[in-house]
Amino acid sequence: MQPKDAAIRKRTQIASANRTMFIWVAGVSVVVGVALVSSIFLIQKLSFNEKILAEKDKTVSTLTKNNNNVSELEAQVRILDNNQALIDSKAKPDDQAVQVILDALPSDANFTALGASLQDKLLANIPGLTIESLQVDPVIGVESLSADAVVQSGSSKNSASQPQITFRFTVNGSETALKEVLTRLERSIRAIDVTSLRIESQGAGRLLTVQARAFYEPARTVELRDKVVKP
Repeated sequence: MQPKDAAIRKRTQIASANRTMFIWVAGVSVVVGVALVSSIFLIQKLSFNEKILAEKDKTVSTLTKNNNNVSELEAQVRILDNNQALIDSKAKPDDQAVQVILDALPSDANFTALGASLQDKLLANIPGLTIESLQVDPVIGVESLSADAVVQSGSSKNSASQPQITFRFTVNGSETALKEVLTRLERSIRAIDVTSLRIESQGAGRLLTVQARAFYEPARTVELRDKVVKP
């Protein structure tokens, strides 16, 4: 019986040692797993923080450049305020000289305002002149959303990608009156490019047909925006 007791004790000790080893291995595995996960998390966190710092550096650099450009921009505007040609072209005595540039190149298309300016100012109060027709085309994609108009334009580069407004008019009058029309177009504060001009005789007068385009510069917006940086 004694040898059997010794064998049982050995098996019991072996089983106890195996359980202890299993517990230690499981414990170490858990510790290693936690350490590994923690290391990965810390690495990701560090990488994310580096991205945030990089974006902050870009923002600081952009703001610094903008602040440095403010002084130069103010100096250029002051120079324009002393430009005699702009001063002589002011629409109102109280306007700043730089307002002439803004009037010459407005920030929006507004084809109706251009048509009113042509009818009420450039072509108005000319002795012996009669306006036969006047048409200003709305800018496709900006002022006109008609699908048919977009198809008829024939090009995706028309109007929306080119800051211009096309117009045409026909006037009837004497040679002196027609000369005054062309002079006013040339001296207009609004930038106008005449693309086609035709003069025809009609009785005692002359018929002038002009196709032209005026330009505008879309406004630029400066604003601070929030940027989301993803891990």
